[in-house]
Amino acid sequence: MRGLLVRVLPPSKYAGLSSRLVERSVLVYSKAWGLVLSGFFEPLFYLLAFQVGLASLVGTVAGPGGQEIGFSAFVAPALLAASAMNGAVFETLSMFYKLRFEGLYDAMLATPMGTYDVALGELGWTVARSSLYTTAFLGVMAMLGLTTSPWALMMIPVAVLIAITFGAVGMLCATMLRSSAQFDYVHLVVTPMFLFSTTFFPLSVYPSAGQALVQLSPLYHGIELARGFSLGVLEPVLLWHFGFLAALAGVALWATTRRIGRLLLS
Repeated sequence: MRGLLVRVLPPSKYAGLSSRLVERSVLVYSKAWGLVLSGFFEPLFYLLAFQVGLASLVGTVAGPGGQEIGFSAFVAPALLAASAMNGAVFETLSMFYKLRFEGLYDAMLATPMGTYDVALGELGWTVARSSLYTTAFLGVMAMLGLTTSPWALMMIPVAVLIAITFGAVGMLCATMLRSSAQFDYVHLVVTPMFLFSTTFFPLSVYPSAGQALVQLSPLYHGIELARGFSLGVLEPVLLWHFGFLAALAGVALWATTRRIGRLLLS
């Protein structure tokens, strides 16, 4: 049946219908709003734990530009970035079930929707959901006095960029997984990335080889962007962090559309 539909109505790569998929996701999650809210609480609990307890033990650490800042102010932007990453990765991994079991994309590609519509639609919902988390989290940071510059508002577009990047990578992974048991491989990458991408420690504490490895992490670049804007330290290196994430997002999105086409249209 799938092959017949493809031959009768060959889908274009992009038909400008990605918003339809975003609309579908909104309708689906409107009946499970608790799942949407749950993604906000994990980074919030981390932040409160550091603010109430650990920050008093650590004192200050070296932040962007070499300035000494409180531990909570150092960690908070990183948790915001990590929240955007986690929300994007694990939301887009749900593509695995839609692709392998539900046949959702088979039905979509039998309409004028194309592979780019599917990828951009899934990514659009992921970014919208992550933006809700990060906006609320930034509000909590402001209430706790952890934002020291008006530039902190730029953490919202930074979080959007992080969500786009990791959403695109997550979609690519979803097209490559063959069973849900392989989700453990994703956790095996995401968890160390969360712990060691300067989330809790400055880059300077790592040995030279470790620093080079950390700087390969996309989350590291997102954290450095968020931390720089949070403290109002706008250095030229921020352009490099932005370029790294934007390039990775573009490559992953292109590869995802190729994979969807190969799996469903061939």
